[in-house]
Amino acid sequence: MTGGSAKGTALVLENRMKAALDIAVLARFLIDAHRNTYADKKAAKVPSTRLRSFDYRFARGDLAYHDTHFGMRDFIGAEVIYRQDVPIWGMNYYGVILGDDAAEREVYDFLRDALKQECVEIEPARGPRSYRHSSWSYANTIEGQLDDFCGTELIHLGDRLLYRCRYHGGWVS
Repeated sequence: MTGGSAKGTALVLENRMKAALDIAVLARFLIDAHRNTYADKKAAKVPSTRLRSFDYRFARGDLAYHDTHFGMRDFIGAEVIYRQDVPIWGMNYYGVILGDDAAEREVYDFLRDALKQECVEIEPARGPRSYRHSSWSYANTIEGQLDDFCGTELIHLGDRLLYRCRYHGGWVS
């Protein structure tokens, strides 16, 4: 077998694995992965895959989710879902806390609460369309579907915008 045909065979296998995964199964797995990793303050981090990264992992059946991010106040990261150790879906994100006086812990505690909420009538790439608690509000807009999407999530305290995260992703082959 030549190098070209082996690569072609691997690509066909990856595409079949992706096609065989129902988008509803992907969505449910992604929701469970979010709830059992970053959104859960008690979730254990896994060893860093890159220098100074923060990493989480969740697995069930033949699917595994890995989230790696860098930074705290301003951060960048990626989520990847693997099927039988082959990457099939991914998302990149970049977020910032706006305003020097905004408390990171309070913003991220509220973000974790938002990410635990049900994603009704919205693609579950991040969190629900909206969530409110006390004076805090979370808003999430997304264009596209899980196979090819981009979106923005915002957190306000009263009328003041404290946090913004932009994200995009889809199938990987």
